[in-house]
Amino acid sequence: MQKIKKVCVYCASSGKIDTKYFEATKTLAKALAKNNTTVVYGGGARGLMGQLADTVLEEKGRIIGIMPHFMKEVEFHHKDVNEFIFTADMHERKKQFMVGVDALITLPGGCGTLEELMEAITLKRLGIFTKPIVILNVDGYYDNLLSMLETAISEGFLGEVHRDIWTVFTDPARVIEAIQSSAPWSSDALKFAQV
Repeated sequence: MQKIKKVCVYCASSGKIDTKYFEATKTLAKALAKNNTTVVYGGGARGLMGQLADTVLEEKGRIIGIMPHFMKEVEFHHKDVNEFIFTADMHERKKQFMVGVDALITLPGGCGTLEELMEAITLKRLGIFTKPIVILNVDGYYDNLLSMLETAISEGFLGEVHRDIWTVFTDPARVIEAIQSSAPWSSDALKFAQV
């Protein structure tokens, strides 16, 4: 099995969410730290982002925050992460999220998390990004999105092969297994991107 050295985690900045999402984030962060996997994330100090960073640091893991300058100015950034990269804008931030990672992990989140996930799925469909994209479906949070993606397949907007773009898992402690069990993806995906 390939060693998972570095991952990007997409997740929420909201703190007004159920504790089950914080617990799942904590479990996932511990699993990544135990595996000596460097975590890249949005750099926030609140919500699931804050929980992710705090737990990785408590577990003596390595975490890198990436955030546009304008967000630093309103003090959203976590001041204790191992390394911080400040970008010119949100577009550059999303590019940096994918640099040198072995996988993308999506925890529950709002519009920013959903937008990041859908862009990653699109880039993988085109063969620009080829690493695993794993979605942590805590207590059915992503059921509706996954149903929409299935509808896109059944209605011909995506092909059957595109189902291999993402992997869904429900146990945050098994994140490494979820990454390693993901179907391989080719940089030639552009050849079958069209349905």
